[in-house]
Amino acid sequence: MRLLRAAGARTFTSLRIHRNYRLFFTGQIISVIGTWMQNTALAWFVVDLTHSPLAVGFLAFCRFVPFSVFGLVSGVVADRFDNRRLVMTTQVFQMAVSVVLAALAFSGHATIWEVYALAVLGGVGLVFDAPGRNSLTYQMVGRDELPNAIALNASLFNASRVLGPAVAGLAIAATSVGVCFAINAVSFLAVLVALWLMRPEELYPVERKERPTVIEGTREGLRFVRGSPRIRAVLVMTLVVSTVGFNFHVLVPVLAADTLHVGAKMFGVLSAVFGAGALLGALLAAVRSRASFKALVLGTGTFSITMLALASQHTLLTCAILLFVTGISFTTWTANSQSILQLSAPDHLRGRVLSLYLLAFAGAAPIGGLLSGWLAHVGGTELAFGVAGAAGLVMTAYGLRTLREGRFAPRPVLVPGTRR
Repeated sequence: MRLLRAAGARTFTSLRIHRNYRLFFTGQIISVIGTWMQNTALAWFVVDLTHSPLAVGFLAFCRFVPFSVFGLVSGVVADRFDNRRLVMTTQVFQMAVSVVLAALAFSGHATIWEVYALAVLGGVGLVFDAPGRNSLTYQMVGRDELPNAIALNASLFNASRVLGPAVAGLAIAATSVGVCFAINAVSFLAVLVALWLMRPEELYPVERKERPTVIEGTREGLRFVRGSPRIRAVLVMTLVVSTVGFNFHVLVPVLAADTLHVGAKMFGVLSAVFGAGALLGALLAAVRSRASFKALVLGTGTFSITMLALASQHTLLTCAILLFVTGISFTTWTANSQSILQLSAPDHLRGRVLSLYLLAFAGAAPIGGLLSGWLAHVGGTELAFGVAGAAGLVMTAYGLRTLREGRFAPRPVLVPGTRR
């Protein structure tokens, strides 16, 4: 019983200690649910307009191509400007995109190319928001509680992944996709109010050099990564696994519609089941005392094996169970990788290291989305999941080799809630 109480205390350390983080976390509870409702509705909107797996793959291309174009630049921006004000600006921009998307859906005259254009604009807002938001997390909680806060952010994100798609599925079935877009637009107000109520004097200071230019700042970030085997190994694994393997925004709608032959409600349920597993994985990461490369490799291997298992399944219950396990392994991989990168980067380069992580995670997603859509078109979800699982196992072998050769020398990662 005492161990359970201690684990519970460790899980919510950042929320208990830091007022600014409590405000931000509360605003995110509302906003991220709306984001997942929109993501779910957007994929179904494209399926409804086109009835084509390739069209859903191209939606992924549109959503993530801004990461390919602006991924490196966004890190320089995060290192140049006040992160709190930057996040407020990007949130307003994304809210405006959701308003336009809702108006288009309610009009009843939407074309697929208009949807694609708005998906690109939403991606632009997200690519500049993400490194600023992650850097702001460091400022809200400091170095000591950062692994805990990253895991709590992941738990929030994935709890919303459970609720958002489920609510979206019901809303789409009862009304229309436009309702989901409208709810998401309103939800951004919660984050904006939370950011406005923060006390800037309570943010942890960061050591920054003079503001870098875009070109020189990008070069400096790349030089740092080239000289750091620890960061380079994490980025390579992230690039391959996320590009080839993490395309659920393409494959789950196709799995529901074409492989399992179920409707919008079950599509929402399948998305929510994956999110439930991811939530559990994030909470387990919050309880852990340190981030580790071994845990990252374990998460990658389990993720890959379950993807291979999904390739041969055609029953709803089995697919749901496998998606749940896939969710657990997904956050084991991502929570450890983000903590390792943030704690390995110096203050003045943190935004650029995070932008390189986001570039690896989402920058090649346009190609990955098209690839998954094409594989599903040619050989169904069986082929798409099979290729994804095989690529993940290759990266698992690479991670094991890195560990065996000792290239990933461990650095101390602070226990959440402790001080130097």
